[in-house]
Amino acid sequence: MGHLQTLIVLSVTFAVTINGDQYLQSRIIASGGCDSNSCGVNAKCTMSRGRPVCSCLNLHMGDPLSQCIRVECLINEDCIGSKTCINNKCVDPCIGLCGANALCETRNHIPRCYCPSGYTGNPSNNCHIADPEAACKPSPCGANTNCKVKNDIPICTCLPGYKGSPLAGCHHECESDNECPNHLACSTSFKCESPCKCGENADCNVINHRAKCTCPNNWLGNPYLACRPECTIDSDCPANKPTCLYQKCINPCDGVCGVNADCNLRGITPVCSCPRHMTGNPFVHCRNFEARDLCEPNPCGIDAICTPGHDNTGKERPVCTCPTGYIGNALKLCQRGECLSDNECPYDKACIDFTCQNPCTGYECGPSAICTPRRHIAVCTCPEGTRGDALFTCNLIDSKSAYYARPYRYRSY
Repeated sequence: MGHLQTLIVLSVTFAVTINGDQYLQSRIIASGGCDSNSCGVNAKCTMSRGRPVCSCLNLHMGDPLSQCIRVECLINEDCIGSKTCINNKCVDPCIGLCGANALCETRNHIPRCYCPSGYTGNPSNNCHIADPEAACKPSPCGANTNCKVKNDIPICTCLPGYKGSPLAGCHHECESDNECPNHLACSTSFKCESPCKCGENADCNVINHRAKCTCPNNWLGNPYLACRPECTIDSDCPANKPTCLYQKCINPCDGVCGVNADCNLRGITPVCSCPRHMTGNPFVHCRNFEARDLCEPNPCGIDAICTPGHDNTGKERPVCTCPTGYIGNALKLCQRGECLSDNECPYDKACIDFTCQNPCTGYECGPSAICTPRRHIAVCTCPEGTRGDALFTCNLIDSKSAYYARPYRYRSY
């Protein structure tokens, strides 16, 4: 048995006007869902609380049950920032808005009228060419001042040679010396200026507004006319000060060398030296020779020790030796030895002359004894089949003979 499906449609209708035309804007409430209900052209169907609802698409207006018509905009935000939504169209709001000679700019859909640079007035009515000096006519400044307009604002300054408040009025920089700092004086132009009017190359020192002229140290001449240096070349100098240095006659040896030192000139260069019978630093102090001077500087080899001594004739001379623990030719090079004690050597070696050597050198045991290095020392033993004192001699064991050789110690040097 088939089911009877009943469709109940409730329609709420209201009128909408677009560009002077009136459209019907409706919302449909019906049962059965969006599949059983179709909305108009450019309309969409959505479900609300289990019931279908028809509405126009974005930027469309009209009757959602029949037809929705697309419009350019509904609100200002539908347009770019330089345009405004008027009658559902994006238009330039500046057209015909501002006065003569005015400019118009739209930002964020809001138009603004303004006068261009060099113009002034009410931009809504009329902009006219501005007088750049209008703010200084009449001048708002005081006496002895200059008025200039910057960014439409009058700026007051004192005229050259005047000081004070530009708004109240300016006066001369000075009327007397007492109105100037101590190193300046009041000139005939009523300005605080330097009173120095010295000669060429002269120095000027101002004290209490008065100038005092002097020639530089060691210079000659009249400071109110011209000063000249003591010398320009060596021939301008006397014999006791033979060198012209920085335009001054000097003796280059003065105060250069040390106590007891000699000073000799090579051109203009001082050369310091100790006398032949003395030694030391000629720039500090020269003294008589001493025995310790034989080793200064050290004439011996690298890492060698120098000690003052004498030769076979009794003449003093340096003696070179290697320090303890070092070996080598003290006149050329001393090197640290291989060892300082037996413990630094292998088990079968001994520290001899700071090197690890076999303690069995051939002189420790008797001529027929065996020498074995053990614990860093030489151990003497008689070979098998012999007996005796291994330090002196070992004799064959003969049961028929009780002959024992007189002990003697074998040495060969």
